[in-house]
Amino acid sequence: MANPCTVPDAPSTRPTITHVIFDMDGLLLDTEKFYTEVQEIILARYNKTFDWSLKAKMMGKKAIEAARVFVEETGISDSLSAEDFLLEREEMLRTMFPTSELMPGASRLIRHLHANGIPICVATGSHRRHFELKTQRHGELFSLMHHIVLGDDPEVKQGKPSPDVFLAAAKRFEGGPVDPQKILVFEDAPSGVLAAKNAGMSVVMVPDPRLDSSFHQTADQVLSSLMDFNPSEWSLPPFDKAAN
Repeated sequence: MANPCTVPDAPSTRPTITHVIFDMDGLLLDTEKFYTEVQEIILARYNKTFDWSLKAKMMGKKAIEAARVFVEETGISDSLSAEDFLLEREEMLRTMFPTSELMPGASRLIRHLHANGIPICVATGSHRRHFELKTQRHGELFSLMHHIVLGDDPEVKQGKPSPDVFLAAAKRFEGGPVDPQKILVFEDAPSGVLAAKNAGMSVVMVPDPRLDSSFHQTADQVLSSLMDFNPSEWSLPPFDKAAN
């Protein structure tokens, strides 16, 4: 039975995929809840609430870009600067990030693609310090990536929805740059989906169910979980070929 949230798209119309790029926050790691929790605590001081329309605008962006959106959209920029917001948020996040859990299906998909020789990498808006905290318990899995491009990489001039991070990732595969049409990106954030499309790549979106469905339209496929991904629909080796 077809997944009810899959965007209709005949597999025959899809390009042949040879390389895969993963976003990290909210896609491979269940870290978005930490950002939400901290931002709710900060806004409560100003008698304001944090909602998903604001979260959608912040997700996937570089930290300072997301911080500017946060203070401006909530109307607290006169009381709290973007820079001070980040400092305060950092203190709380530092203790939360090392507890990050993998999202359902993340380990299975990464190990399957790696075992079948499909080059994979991570392209994330997270800077190095946060990346190291978030992946502290998952080093072995992330070591399967060919490379990792972070938000503070000198080649990433602008955060998502700019395509910088994905174009940088495409260049660093062996024999790169890889043709964007041969790359499949996995994303959860609207800005990340746009960044992948701006880079000329195909994108599978695995959004949080609380995200407004109007954000689904840009993606080539929308799934409720990585567990629902069928590699053969994208000319990738099917799961049953992986040796146990």
